[in-house]
Amino acid sequence: MPIHNWPVDRQPREKLIHYGASTLSDAELLAVFLRTGVAGRSAVELGNVLLEHFGTLQHVFSAKVEDFTAIHGLGPAKYAHIQAGFELARRALQEKLKSGVNLNSSANVKNFLQLLIGNKSHETFVILFLDVRNRLLKSEELFRGTLTHAKVYPREIIKRALHHNAAAVILAHNHPSGLTTPSESDINLTMELKKVLATIDVNVLDHIIVAENQSFSFADHGLL
Repeated sequence: MPIHNWPVDRQPREKLIHYGASTLSDAELLAVFLRTGVAGRSAVELGNVLLEHFGTLQHVFSAKVEDFTAIHGLGPAKYAHIQAGFELARRALQEKLKSGVNLNSSANVKNFLQLLIGNKSHETFVILFLDVRNRLLKSEELFRGTLTHAKVYPREIIKRALHHNAAAVILAHNHPSGLTTPSESDINLTMELKKVLATIDVNVLDHIIVAENQSFSFADHGLL
């Protein structure tokens, strides 16, 4: 049955307007972006198909256009709607960090990083450059691949910190494996970067490891 024939309080868009977005299921939220279904499937059912096919919301957002549109009823336009919603959420969080939200608390940063790199299939090393009031100046992906000393170059990090006139940084990388426990290499690299950045008076506030559904803060665990 088409969604417009459902009781009003069950229609995703009306439910969102009257009761708030938090009352919608993942499939219902996806349905709002998908807007319409196809013959034999409502937009909510298409949302469920997406979740069943890709497994999680993060995987839906990180899906390539060719994988997304391979599902019957999901074309480029619906892909664009989903990607636009995801990008708006990421930009809204970035604006919040730039406006002066206290970055000494890892919760705000974790949420941003989850959207930024939590769904990537390759390991990515990102640095958040902060001003003297711990406001975000810029986030930059500097390195890709396995996180080792051979792949992360302290000299490049120093160069970018000076370029942004940063007073502090937050280091971050993702673990596509889904496990966020830091390796010995992660810990050693963090200590090395903290020492190197101290030579130019740049403080390392945290190093956060993110995976699809969890994160690990060095600062929260007393490792800095």
